[in-house]
Amino acid sequence: MNKCVRRFAILLILTFVAVSPALQVVIHAQTDKANAELAWPELMSCMEKMHVAMASAESSGSSDADFVRLMLPHHQAAIDMAKIQLLFGKDPQMRRLAQEIITDQQSEMELLQVWLKRQGPDAHKTGQVSPSGIPKER
Repeated sequence: MNKCVRRFAILLILTFVAVSPALQVVIHAQTDKANAELAWPELMSCMEKMHVAMASAESSGSSDADFVRLMLPHHQAAIDMAKIQLLFGKDPQMRRLAQEIITDQQSEMELLQVWLKRQGPDAHKTGQVSPSGIPKER
């Protein structure tokens, strides 16, 4: 009887060891799917905000200023999306990339804003985008 209980215990442990990784995969897949379902609307919201800001811009007559004014909301969307990746993403490479995007894009936005400010008020007319890339109220 003692041998029977020991064999049963060993069998139970071996079954748990064999099934445990499979359960972890299932749980991980469910967590990833839940995260993706939560992240997707947030990512789409970032894109919509960017498109609204870019579509509301009007030509300034300067291709340089127009480029800068359109790049600002583009970079802001990249930053916002990277922040969402840090909230929901699990892959270490993608999380590291998201952090780099935030740092790099913020730095580039500062350069763009300084350049735009040096161009004077004609570079961003009333009713277009502010130096932050957000549409101004009309």
